[in-house]
Amino acid sequence: MPELRRDPVVGRWVIIAVERAKRPQDVAPIENAHTTAEGERNCPFCPGREDQTPPEIMAYRPAESPPNSPDWTVRVVPNKYPALQIEGELDARAEGIYDRMNGIGAHEVIIETPDHNATLATMPLQQLEAMLHAFVDRAADLEKDTRFKYIQIFKNVGEAAGASLEHPHCQLIATPVVPKRIAEELAGGLAHFGYKQRCIFCDTLRQEYDDGARLVFADDLIVSFVPYASRFPFEIQVMPRRHVSSFKNVAEEEVKHLANHIKLVMGKVDGVLRTPPYNLVLHTAPCGMDELEHYHWHIEIIPKLAKVAGFEWGTGFYINPTVPEQVAECLRTHRTD
Repeated sequence: MPELRRDPVVGRWVIIAVERAKRPQDVAPIENAHTTAEGERNCPFCPGREDQTPPEIMAYRPAESPPNSPDWTVRVVPNKYPALQIEGELDARAEGIYDRMNGIGAHEVIIETPDHNATLATMPLQQLEAMLHAFVDRAADLEKDTRFKYIQIFKNVGEAAGASLEHPHCQLIATPVVPKRIAEELAGGLAHFGYKQRCIFCDTLRQEYDDGARLVFADDLIVSFVPYASRFPFEIQVMPRRHVSSFKNVAEEEVKHLANHIKLVMGKVDGVLRTPPYNLVLHTAPCGMDELEHYHWHIEIIPKLAKVAGFEWGTGFYINPTVPEQVAECLRTHRTD
């Protein structure tokens, strides 16, 4: 019989379609995310083509290396086609029952590595650490702008996941409002804290670790698991054991462990699903809310294995044709060496 499972944070229900469930090994990606020779030939993010992007905002490079030249490790540039623009005032106003404001924000591209063919599973750990440090540095800088309320960092891999360029990169969008999804997580966390005086994310971590059925990988500082009420096949959450609400406050040792964690988990995902397209999204506290007792930063990894269709859009329910416990076992037992 199909199951209905409830997400304890946002209260969303998910249908685990047991009777039509597929074995994890039978799930195929919408497309494989791979690089092409043509993509590399025309890539504006590769070293030596720095003049094909807007001038860099920040880069990790040797002190003697001038800006917008090769010899960088991580490079951050404005998005050439920004969703929001950084110049101007918000000018929030009402139009009858409607509210509007100018599209003010920031939209940046974090070029993770000079290596066009690298993936999160194949990058050296030092390179992954540099990428994570860039997340922290850019978020800390943009939070100084009082117009911004939230910093969203995300990664699209493969055309089916929304990527238009192959070269490994993440995007950052600073918004003048807190996104609805984050507001729902904050509200759910606050409600739980109000009657239990505990963080629901910390409670989830403890239960997932003690239960073990949905664990993918865990070490002393970071835990990865398949959510109990997974919306999508092979959805994974990555969380620190230490309670910290803003990713900006991640500790150096946590960065090292997180880099190793991402490399290992993505190696399992790529191995089981044959390098699928996917989205990686960082959820963190809103700007200026660094020490919330009821919120906990986390990363969501969502391989592109299913399409959202009419039922999902019409009801807010998601139908997941895989059983989270079986997915976790498949990933947990897959060897990456």
